[in-house]
Amino acid sequence: MKSTLALTAAAALLATTALAEDTRQLDAHEHGTGALDIAIDGTTVAMELRVPGADIVGFEHAAESDEDRAAIAEALTTLSTPTDLFGLSDAAGCTVEAATADLETEGAEDHDHDHGDHTEEHGHDDHGHDDHGHEDHAEEAEGATHSEFHAEYTHDCTAPEELGTITFAYFDLFEGAQELEVQVVTGDGAQAFEVTRDAPTLDLGGLF
Repeated sequence: MKSTLALTAAAALLATTALAEDTRQLDAHEHGTGALDIAIDGTTVAMELRVPGADIVGFEHAAESDEDRAAIAEALTTLSTPTDLFGLSDAAGCTVEAATADLETEGAEDHDHDHGDHTEEHGHDDHGHDDHGHEDHAEEAEGATHSEFHAEYTHDCTAPEELGTITFAYFDLFEGAQELEVQVVTGDGAQAFEVTRDAPTLDLGGLF
């Protein structure tokens, strides 16, 4: 059983990395590019994944239909199974201790509410100029809505130094995903990597 100290240390490493990466905030993400932080502390390997909604389900607006809701539910189920996303070396002896996934949406509720008020107040009595303004308002509302899938995983690995190469089936499961910016944090510091759809592997051999 992994210790509470190990979990706390790994969480602290991930938190430090997240604070240092302003470009990974919800309102500044880049479509096609997600972020994966990996913290290795003792036998604990903690992973935190953040990916724009468009990369996973093809849209970023709040769910508007049964089809949208089904796509999100399916994505969350998939993201909750890290063994389907990331292939860790058998030699590392890793087992999944915890896995969570959720969807964070910013701006949708406020903008949807404003859009409704705008339509109700002005209706069909507006002139063409006002109609044009209404379209601009809708576009601005849509542009200000951001959604991001967030998942966290904790593994217990009997031999983390044997992790070697991690393979990313993640790209096969989500066709909108093109790249993951990866940071690996150990007791010796942090190193940055880039894993892409064309090169879906991460070599950790030099970290141990």
